[in-house]
Amino acid sequence: MVMTDTVIEQLRAVYPDYAPYRVSVDEYIRFREQGFLAVRGLIPQHDVQMLVDHTDNILAGRESFPNVPAPSPDLTPMERLQYYLRVHMLHRVLPLHERFMLHPRTIDVLEALIGPDVLALQTMLFFKGPGQPGQGYHQDAYYIPTLPDTLCGAWLAVDRADEDNGCLWFTVGSQHEPIYPDWDGQTKNGDTVLGDIEPIANASNVDVTKNELTRVAARYAGREIKVEADPGDVVFFAGHVLHRSHGNHTAARSRRAFVGHYCNARSAVPWNHGDPYEGEFANHLHILARGTTHLPYAQPRFGTPCAANIPAMRARPVTDKPMSMMSDGSGIMLLTAHADEADHH
Repeated sequence: MVMTDTVIEQLRAVYPDYAPYRVSVDEYIRFREQGFLAVRGLIPQHDVQMLVDHTDNILAGRESFPNVPAPSPDLTPMERLQYYLRVHMLHRVLPLHERFMLHPRTIDVLEALIGPDVLALQTMLFFKGPGQPGQGYHQDAYYIPTLPDTLCGAWLAVDRADEDNGCLWFTVGSQHEPIYPDWDGQTKNGDTVLGDIEPIANASNVDVTKNELTRVAARYAGREIKVEADPGDVVFFAGHVLHRSHGNHTAARSRRAFVGHYCNARSAVPWNHGDPYEGEFANHLHILARGTTHLPYAQPRFGTPCAANIPAMRARPVTDKPMSMMSDGSGIMLLTAHADEADHH
């Protein structure tokens, strides 16, 4: 979608540093070849600083989350840092999180990778202080199913993320794997159509001897890539790709990150964090970030500009006349405008 000057000005009223980001052909190919794409410096530093200040205030006890008990004021700074690991879905209660979930530079990339229609589903705020654990091999589309399957994560680095404090690792090639059902007894997610798929156990467990996705990752030996990131970098990753992170082994460095999950807005989403939860279609609870859809969607609670509340962002350029592949009389098919109005269906 080519946004009009008016729409861009509306976005700049909320995101002063906004300039549209155009995904290159090389980036598009790398996303599909590797299962992830790191876009360096995508989010301006002024915006990243808002998240730095926000999380600093939380850890200092100056801000708290609605419906989440604040840590005791008697805790030491290190104990306060250990109190938090990650918090889900704060875009439903905090304007700042809605703003970052719908950040137009993030949506610019998603429009090219999974769009043009983009539905915003989930946010997570990671703190990952010194000594906090990572997360073992997992596939995000197991936890958040979409039909058709179009899930994509967007991981924004708030701090420098590297091997020492627990950056992301991706198993290149595994984006072509099916979603493995897990014998966790909690969900029925995962591929059940393939006749020889073997369920696994303990996805996300950091212990590779217990996490049975380890045997899937072993097929791609030598192809796991660490993705170090600086503040403002955003890592986009497909819903099937195996990924993990290790613990934060530093003495004083945090690894804060803001993560969103999205899908094509024409996918049905039998998922919601809350009530309804698993198995009930909940598109009407998720926000249309860009484009259009025949399915229901939610308005942003804090008025952040996006396709849900700006009609011009739902428009898509079309030709003056409908066109179809038609024969030119010699058996060659050509894209041809319909001659008769009766054919315009």
